[in-house]
Amino acid sequence: MKLLITGGAGFIGSAVIRHILRNTRDHVINVDKLTYAGNLESLSAVLPSERHHFEQTDICDRPSMERIFARHQPDAVMHLAAESHVDRSIDGPQAFIQTNIVGTCTLLEAARSHWQKLPPERRELFRFHHVSTDEVYGDLEDSKSLFTEESPYAPSSPYSASKASADHLVRAWHRTFGFPALLSNCSNNYGPFQFPEKLIPLMILNALEGKPLPIYGRGEQVRDWLHVEDHAQALYRIITRGRLGETYNVGGHNEKTNLQVVQTLCAILDELLPQSPFKPHSALITHVADRPGHDRRYAIDASKIQRELGWKPRETFETGILKTVKWYLENGTWCQRVQDGTYQRQRLGLA
Repeated sequence: MKLLITGGAGFIGSAVIRHILRNTRDHVINVDKLTYAGNLESLSAVLPSERHHFEQTDICDRPSMERIFARHQPDAVMHLAAESHVDRSIDGPQAFIQTNIVGTCTLLEAARSHWQKLPPERRELFRFHHVSTDEVYGDLEDSKSLFTEESPYAPSSPYSASKASADHLVRAWHRTFGFPALLSNCSNNYGPFQFPEKLIPLMILNALEGKPLPIYGRGEQVRDWLHVEDHAQALYRIITRGRLGETYNVGGHNEKTNLQVVQTLCAILDELLPQSPFKPHSALITHVADRPGHDRRYAIDASKIQRELGWKPRETFETGILKTVKWYLENGTWCQRVQDGTYQRQRLGLA
């Protein structure tokens, strides 16, 4: 299979590409604009590869996307390109509207045009997988319920609203045009190569430098944590085995409060770095004013994907978070290049 992946230099996208190049014979067309969150160095372990083709392109650029489809003739699309940081969406919503909504619409039309031109046997096999978030469902607050694929949409932030809009577009293209699309909504991802603005890498790297570990409010927000490599395996299974028109929720079965996550990170660092001058690292925890519209709880019911596609996460939170902390400790060069911006100034020159 020749698979076009948008956002392939991002956190989740690069994990998917690493999984494909290591475990399959498929070819990948990696389409990424290389914004601040795109880092080709996250793929260095599996490149160069004759099965990887990189295209630095904005998904909002219709002519460029049509050129890529015509040149590479993909058999399927996995759409991961998105602005994804909630705090950034509050500070500047417009970029999220442009990339997540306009970009998805542009990509859908380019993909639909390509699909319509395929010979019947290839057209029958083509599929478009849109990757989304559990944040579109809104806030479970203090209930004991879980998000299912039938949960109503109630997004709270500009980010989640833009992803909800994109989800609706994909479903509309499937229903109106018969376009062969399917969707997935995932819980909070963590693992290697995550950009340091996100909670877990930010806390690890701050703790290593003795900086404050800022937690919104009392840190009682509950999230379901999913290791990114488990997610990558789920996404590949969805695009190869999932039913068209269906949605699959992907979760890690690991509900933790933000405070619990940070306390766990501190305990692991205390154990792995017994000589650290900042031990106990939990003394660095600082509570700051909560952000506007902060949802209280997300939790995924991932029984459908397990039942229909045979997927379930391999990592528990305890095994996954230990591997994650060790990765950041062992990959200081990658972290430093992201923190000082070197990764943006020195591209790998892949083609």
